[in-house]
Formats: sequence, structure tokens, C-alpha cells
Amino acid sequence: MKKVKRKLGKYELGRTIGEGTFAKVKFAQNTETGENVAVKILAKSTILKHRMVEQIKREISIMKIVRHPCIVRLHEVLASQTKIYIIQEFVTGGELFDKIVLQGRISDDEARRYFQQLIDAVAHCHSKGVYHRDLKPENLLLDCQGNLKVSDFGLSALPQQGVELLHTTCGTPNYVAPEVLSNRGYDGAAADVWSCGVVLYVLMAGYLPFDEADLHTLYTKINAAEFSCPFWFSPGATSLIRKIIDPNPRTRIKIEGIRRDPWFRKNYMPVRAKADEVVNLDDVRAVFDDIEDAFVSEKSENSDSGPFVMNAFEMITLSQGLNLSALFDRRQDYVKRQTRFVSRQPAKVIITTIEAAAESLGLKVHTRNYKTRIEGVTANKAGQFAVVMEVFQVAPSLFMVDARKAAGDTLEYHKFYKTFCTKIDDIIWKPKDGMSKAALLRTMTR
Repeated sequence: MKKVKRKLGKYELGRTIGEGTFAKVKFAQNTETGENVAVKILAKSTILKHRMVEQIKREISIMKIVRHPCIVRLHEVLASQTKIYIIQEFVTGGELFDKIVLQGRISDDEARRYFQQLIDAVAHCHSKGVYHRDLKPENLLLDCQGNLKVSDFGLSALPQQGVELLHTTCGTPNYVAPEVLSNRGYDGAAADVWSCGVVLYVLMAGYLPFDEADLHTLYTKINAAEFSCPFWFSPGATSLIRKIIDPNPRTRIKIEGIRRDPWFRKNYMPVRAKADEVVNLDDVRAVFDDIEDAFVSEKSENSDSGPFVMNAFEMITLSQGLNLSALFDRRQDYVKRQTRFVSRQPAKVIITTIEAAAESLGLKVHTRNYKTRIEGVTANKAGQFAVVMEVFQVAPSLFMVDARKAAGDTLEYHKFYKTFCTKIDDIIWKPKDGMSKAALLRTMTR
């Protein structure tokens, strides 16, 4: 089998691991060092069309400024004549959101450890004058040791000289502080603290403190901080959460107060940034000033018309080691573990089945090069919902389908995927199809 190879300077690009409205993220490997990285790819035409130059430039600059062990690290920025490439740390443990979906709720001690790391990361951002403004479990990743990494600084803000309050309403409604919704100006640090409190609540409860079908009711409850803590919350956790989810930003506890709280301090080992590194933004300026000699070459080798062929190494990076059983074990709820499955049907049959299932649900379908984008409207009619399903060849006559959210809420995506899989069940590989799971794994990783 020939594998399509795409080279980006010293990086060899692999599969797509994330996709959004304006960008996609690919797995890649530094051919000089062997280091795994994630490459966020943005089309210059799209950035210009939507007037996003300043926003993207700000996001890149912020990620360079806020270097901390609990924040996804940005390595460098490259550009071709048509695209911008943001090279950043490859985090293998997935989203904290998926862990919550899988476990339902997390123990007091484990939730506290994640929360401590989150507070350390957010405090570091604030010390640099950076406010994240979109803190939620979907933007909190886990590394292979289970340590938290804050990501996605696309909505972050830097203070303007002489201006103390921010005025842009942004973020995910369920996690947003009431003063942000009021559109009267707000303190970015206090707003981030509120979001941290909602994250802590979700970690310990397994559900949101504010979750209503219509936005008006949701906003009313957020403004009044109308929520209750479940009976299994410890008194210390309940007390701290109520101090954080305080609708008055002036009386809301600050990070210094959180760090002094007895519940927070239990087994607390602060995660500190290294001594201040010299931050060089020359590559950012070069990318956005279109300096010709800063362009990087991008080329494809051995291209063919079939699906992308995934090698054993890339399969291993999908599954946090050699345990690939979650792809095949029908006894597990794979919807919660991983949104991917394998099939022994031909690639064209898989795509045709996916298209038919999506159309039967009244969704729009766009297919190109064994990648199908499925679009619809969210259940609460609040916005667009989109999923991308891509077919990879992993062994002779064996294909993997990788599904990922492209737009909309992650929880809604999980609900969609569960319903969708019942409609395409006949193409999903099952042990009775003739080859044992162990033999199949050996074939794939040989």
C-alpha cells in the first residue's frame, strides 16, 4: 500500500485530528527531532474574507506569551503563499470533557487536582495580562500523565492601555459569568474565575449547574446564580464553589483567595512556569507581513485516489499506547470513549452508507476525498451543528472511520453520534465477521 505523504518544511503531516469552521488541525512529526506536534492550518483567504487577521495574530501572540506546564505550548508559526501553520504541542490524552462523559463525575481528590492545575494556569495567564474568556472542559486537554493543559486562546483578550474593563460578549453561554452577558463591561480576571468555578462543579457533579433548553431561561438562572450542589459534594467543595459562582464580580472570590482556601490547599503542589523566557514574535510578524523568504514549502508525495493510509505508529497515537481495544470492543460504550469505529466494508460503501444515514436524519451532506461533512441545526436552534467523518485505510480490506465535531456543542455531538451509529450498524466491524480482535490488532500494528 502506498501512503500519501505531505511535507511541510521539516514536518511530515499525518491525519486530521480536529476541524472547525475556520481551521483544521493535523498530527505531524518533526523529521529532524522525531517530536510529535499538532499543526493548526488556516487558509489566508478565509482569514481575510472574515476579517480575522487581528484575532488570529492575537491568538498566536498570546500562546507565545503564556508559556506554562499547564498550557498547550506553541512552538513556531510558518506560512506558505496560501496558508498559515501554527505548530504546537501534541497532547495525547484527549479533552477533559470526554473523561466527564465517560465517568459521569470525578472524585473529590481528582477534581481538586485538575482544578489546582487549572487555577495555576489561569493565574499565570492573568499575571501576563491575558484573559482566556472561554474556559470549559472542551478546551482543557490531558497529557499522557493525566496532567491538565489549557488550550484554545482564540477568544482571549489582552488589556488595552488605559482601559480596565472588557466589553466583548463571548464564550460558551453555560460557562459565562453574568456580567459578561450584561454587556456593561467586565473584569476579565473575575469572569475567568467564574468559568473555573463552573468547570469545578461539572467535574464533581457530572452535569452543568446552569443548563436550560432556551437561552432566556438560561441567562436568568446565571444572572441570579440559581443552582444547587448535589448531596455528594463535600462541605469544603460546596463552600468554595459558592464563593466562586457568585453573581457579583466585586464580592466573588479571587485567585489569591482560592489558593488560600482549605479545600483547595489539600495536597496542593503548585505548578510554576520556568524562569521567564525571552518571547520572540518575529515569526508572527513575518507570517502576517507576508515576507517572501519566510514561506515554507508544502508538497505531497505518492498521492493516489484512495483513502489516506494510516500506519501503525499513527494508530498507536490515537489510542494512548498499544491498547486499541476501544476501537473494536462492542461491549464498551465506544460513543463515550472514542468517536471512531472500524469496518471491513469497501471505502466507497462506507461513505455511501454514511451519506444515506445523514440524509435520513434531514442533515446536509458534503463529501470529498473520503471525507464527509454533515451539517444541521442544534437542538435548541441556537446555532449550526457540524460533524466530519473521514475514512482511513489501516490494513488490507480494513478501514477506520474517524468522526469529529466541527461546529456546535460537544454534548450534542455525542448525542448525535450515538443515534447515527444505530443507523450505520451494518457496516461496523464485529468479532463475528471472521477475524479475532487479537489477530486484527496484530495485522494493523505489524
